[in-house]
Amino acid sequence: MKRTFLLVVLTIVSLNVLPKDKSDVLRDNLFRNPKYVTVVAHRGDWRNHPENSIPAFQSCIDMGIDMIEIDVRRTKDGQLILMHDPTVDRCTNGKGKVADLTYDEIQKLRLLPQHNAAATRNHIPTLEEVLILCKGKILINIDKGYDYFQQVYELMEKTGTTNQVIIKSSNPIDKVKRENGAILDKVIYMPIVNLNAANAEKTLDEFISIHPVAIECCISKYDENVGRLLQKVRDAGIKIWLNSIWASLCDGHDDDRAVELGEPDESWGWLLDRGGTVIQSDRPLDLIQYLKKHKRHKLKSNL
Repeated sequence: MKRTFLLVVLTIVSLNVLPKDKSDVLRDNLFRNPKYVTVVAHRGDWRNHPENSIPAFQSCIDMGIDMIEIDVRRTKDGQLILMHDPTVDRCTNGKGKVADLTYDEIQKLRLLPQHNAAATRNHIPTLEEVLILCKGKILINIDKGYDYFQQVYELMEKTGTTNQVIIKSSNPIDKVKRENGAILDKVIYMPIVNLNAANAEKTLDEFISIHPVAIECCISKYDENVGRLLQKVRDAGIKIWLNSIWASLCDGHDDDRAVELGEPDESWGWLLDRGGTVIQSDRPLDLIQYLKKHKRHKLKSNL
């Protein structure tokens, strides 16, 4: 009897000390570490690989990036694939709307690199492929994809990645609840709010009521009122997602200012000073190096 009891105890202890997947640790720090700054790679490592491609995402995993941002579209025959634009014209050696092309037609295309007209060997990945690649390794943010919320959720469940995927949109809360209320508490949903909009405070208050882990705050022009709204988000215990990808989303405090002008304190430092604890960047590795200097990118595994 004593031997059986001891075996049970040892089994329970061993289960409790099993190492977590990397994505579990990243999720814990996103949810429970107020000082940790989560770095999001916009469309993956697109400076070195085609955007929204398997190599671009694998590169992010290898570099130790916290999260990738991806864009989802649906083919004519209902397959979810990765493509930012409604057409394949810019990113591939083909032409046409994704919605007008079948999955088989999409698979014949090849992705283009950012700075070269020659097609690569890379195909357009499906959402399922990307979820499988990233499982247990990195967090995922689905930007363009809300229109396929239910289908995305089914793939997340199928691949066992529901706990590491954030779905976001700028839709009003009533619309989100009406269309996806049945599964809203089963996924990580994040709203997007333009803090310069006339109805920004009302929108914020509505989303604060459901207490998301973070709110993406877009700032074309920073002023006293924007500062007050950011403080409201912080006071509610909700993380602030800020974007340094384009100057129009952060009042000019973007990645290029940090890297090309050599002013990281006026870029990423400015975002940190305004409460940013999730930052989407086109220079994710440079941002991580900056954050480590300021002791804002140290994962805790015992949360």
